[in-house]
Amino acid sequence: MHQFEKAGPVVAVGVAVVLLAGCGSQAGGTAGARRPTSGAGACGVASASPSARAKDGVRITAVSAVCADYEVTNGTGEAADVTVLFSRTGASGGAVDNVTKTVEGLAPGAVEKGRVELGGTASGVKVLRVRSVPSAEASRPNGPCPASGVLVSADEGDAAMGLRVVGLRLRNCGTAEVALNGYPELQVLDVERRPVDGVQVVHGGARIASGTGADDPPRAFTLKPGEAAGSTLVWRNTTEGGAPVNAPYVRVRATPGAAPVTVTPELDLGTTGRLGVGAWVRDDAGPPAPGR
Repeated sequence: MHQFEKAGPVVAVGVAVVLLAGCGSQAGGTAGARRPTSGAGACGVASASPSARAKDGVRITAVSAVCADYEVTNGTGEAADVTVLFSRTGASGGAVDNVTKTVEGLAPGAVEKGRVELGGTASGVKVLRVRSVPSAEASRPNGPCPASGVLVSADEGDAAMGLRVVGLRLRNCGTAEVALNGYPELQVLDVERRPVDGVQVVHGGARIASGTGADDPPRAFTLKPGEAAGSTLVWRNTTEGGAPVNAPYVRVRATPGAAPVTVTPELDLGTTGRLGVGAWVRDDAGPPAPGR
């Protein structure tokens, strides 16, 4: 069973945090580099700190009281959507809040240069997490309508007493009706987007917990253009004997044979070995209430 133990497939990089009067992108250029995505001009030029540590696919090149500059490099052989979770830190090193940045459609070998605004309450920044999905199957709920005619996404979920509930949403963004009757098809993937062995996907939430709202039987219905449907992922992070399973990605096929979309619900399955999934329901039925 693959475990969440090492960095994903984006790049081999380092993190450099430098406290300066200002911050900015490194001088010079990198082939395929794209300029910072926010802010105007540079806040200063910094070199990497000798104490820099390797960190999951992003290189922070400079930090000041107002901003931090970073680089993301796509070291894979296909275009990727890369999402970085930054933690803005205070003077004591503790987290002030988190900021998410996503680079869409980063070409193989390309470098994205971006900037995180820190504000007056933060004094530094660090990379907490990096996730990379092939752009061809990336979830972009606010993006253009794909060739499949449906947009699939996952919400941020809810957690209580070890129970996790994450909603899946499907919107018909195309021009034809979409027929649904059953459950999404799921494939659990590890940090390197390899299938995780030993995880059983069960229909409904009853084998995970009661009251999750994921136990309605499947019903056949169609979505007209603009209409939406939802499903629910349910799991527990209970850990007993054995190694816990942490799998950030789930590849979703809305219907058998549909094009896959990869979402990132950050499954922390503990040693339960089970993931529950609810049937598709119309959104007008209301979102399921997470169990407690």
